[in-house]
Amino acid sequence: MHPVDSLQPDSLLIRTAQHPAGLRVEVNGPGSYANTLAYWRTIAKVVTEQRPRGVLLIDRTSGPPLTAEEWQTLVDAMAGSGLEQVRIAHVKPQGLQRVEYCELFAREAGLTARVFTEESVADLWLRHGLSARSA
Repeated sequence: MHPVDSLQPDSLLIRTAQHPAGLRVEVNGPGSYANTLAYWRTIAKVVTEQRPRGVLLIDRTSGPPLTAEEWQTLVDAMAGSGLEQVRIAHVKPQGLQRVEYCELFAREAGLTARVFTEESVADLWLRHGLSARSA
């Protein structure tokens, strides 16, 4: 698969490519609830189409962090989207901000997800978890 660039609302750039664990997604642009929802919907669509076992999300959005309420609304909006079927490593190289809320709410919704600040650590967690599942 070749990388796919997708320009979304508010100058959001989403790039998807194959990854040894399944799917790698890199997101750049302004951080907002609308943009965050847009990139998660894009990820869910690709997950449905390609059925990867894992997703490595490199989230390079910038701006004010989402509130806990916005993260809860986002997780609720994505319920039943197919993300429940994949292991998700969400990397925020610019700092976690309030992404820990997303991890907590995602786990409560039955998603296997974790947030990281370093891609290499996220990649190890993702691959290790997938190899443990298939063993």
